[in-house]
Amino acid sequence: MQRRFTTQEALELILNNANPCDSDGEDINLQPNSDSDSELSSDDETAPHLEKRARLESEPTETAKEGTVWHEEHVGTILRFTPMEPYAADGEPTAKARRRIRSRLQSFLCFITVGMLRPIQEWTIQHARQTEQTDWFMILHELMAFISVIILRGVTKVPSLRDSWSACLGNPLITGIMLRNRFQDIMRHLRFDDMFTRSERVQTDKFAAISDVWGSFVTNCITCYNPGRHITIDEQLFPSKTRCCFLQYIATKPDKFGIKFWVACDLKTKYICNVLPYLGKDPSRPSEERLSESVVMKLMEPFMDKGRTVTTDNFFTSLTLARRLLSRKTTILGTVNKIRREIPQSTRKMDRKEFTTQVFSTTGATLTVYAPKRKKTVYILSSMHSVVETEETIKRKPNTITQYNTTKCGVDVMDQMVREYSVRTGTRRWPVAVFYNMIDMAALNAHLLYQACTGVQERRVDFLVQLARELANSHVSEKKALKEQLRQQQPPTPGPGKRAKCQINHCCKSNRATVRCVHCHKYTCGKCRREIPWQCQVCHESQ
Repeated sequence: MQRRFTTQEALELILNNANPCDSDGEDINLQPNSDSDSELSSDDETAPHLEKRARLESEPTETAKEGTVWHEEHVGTILRFTPMEPYAADGEPTAKARRRIRSRLQSFLCFITVGMLRPIQEWTIQHARQTEQTDWFMILHELMAFISVIILRGVTKVPSLRDSWSACLGNPLITGIMLRNRFQDIMRHLRFDDMFTRSERVQTDKFAAISDVWGSFVTNCITCYNPGRHITIDEQLFPSKTRCCFLQYIATKPDKFGIKFWVACDLKTKYICNVLPYLGKDPSRPSEERLSESVVMKLMEPFMDKGRTVTTDNFFTSLTLARRLLSRKTTILGTVNKIRREIPQSTRKMDRKEFTTQVFSTTGATLTVYAPKRKKTVYILSSMHSVVETEETIKRKPNTITQYNTTKCGVDVMDQMVREYSVRTGTRRWPVAVFYNMIDMAALNAHLLYQACTGVQERRVDFLVQLARELANSHVSEKKALKEQLRQQQPPTPGPGKRAKCQINHCCKSNRATVRCVHCHKYTCGKCRREIPWQCQVCHESQ
């Protein structure tokens, strides 16, 4: 009969150099016999195999043309990097803005400040005196009234400039603020820089005709508001056909020609956080740096190192940009072009099944490849997601796709809001076109700040009308006071043998008058005057 040794007995025999043949003539079988030994052996043997299998599952890698090593991952697995702590606060005005804003006018003057209006006043007077009248003058309140007329013209659209002052189509507010000839006179001479030094500054700055005013406006936008976690960056094409060296043509835009601006917006409020004009090739940009990376880094510079996330489209998104932003504690989420060199070659196949997802990971970023249709593929690069999961729906969308669809529309919605009540009108001078865009952006930001600081919810069109009233209030009051002063200086009756036209027209159409009212000093005819009842001296003195 063959004797079976336990594992422990067999090990003791081997260690003691025992001869198995001497043990009662029975062969030694080193197979385990007890249940406890079997479980122990099973655990010892399978544990290393499980670790090796886990390494094999994540082992498939692919190297892109640019040299990036991508690891193919399973959907729902935790990826290789730890997500950054996100920026927790929502967008809100700064303490400086909260202290200053009590009215609509104060909110608007946070962006178009009095310090910006004074140079505009100075250079406008300079141009008028050099070209036409040597005694031409414009006070600061009149310039503010001029801006209010521009805003009102954007609210009430009419076919032409003359119609804004017409009896049928005109706006009574515009008629009461400024005469049409005076408005056209100011518009003709409106300038934003020194005309005598412009030729020197243009050599180094293509935006010299308005760069000082524009720089102050952008600085005010940055310092008046703290954006939330999500910031969207995209382009804006302000429609214009003026002649300048940086005019752009974009066939996919509703207006093909215009001046292009790079804009960064807060996702929740659509507040314009930062904006840059595109002036063509920048000689200060390093040759190895892409234009898209340079734009994003400049726009996000005031908001870095806080854990914010920037959403971009495939023009901006790249792996290099994602790593640069990650080094400044900022993440990125955006579509990426499949022809970029850092994208794996295996992801470019077009015969994917519908609603399938493929996930790749590398240092600090994940790549999601999703097929919404049979021959269409979407590529999403993210440095904010450590897990890529799909929805329990028919389309099985990944969370990166859903997050991008939620955060991508900041600049587009802002541009739509600006266009609804835009002050833009035809002009032959590109600085005036840029000034129009600046007024639109300032009015939008002022509306958002006014609501956030005062807690008053107001329609944007109502805000613009009231803002125009407040802008023109000082000028209208001064004009009325001057008119009253001139009226009081005139004699109480016209010259002998002359009659003036009735200025009341309450009960008449165009009667003639010779006597003025004792209160308003206007000429009053017999029909429009009021008879004073008979009174005694005591009652008259008591009144």
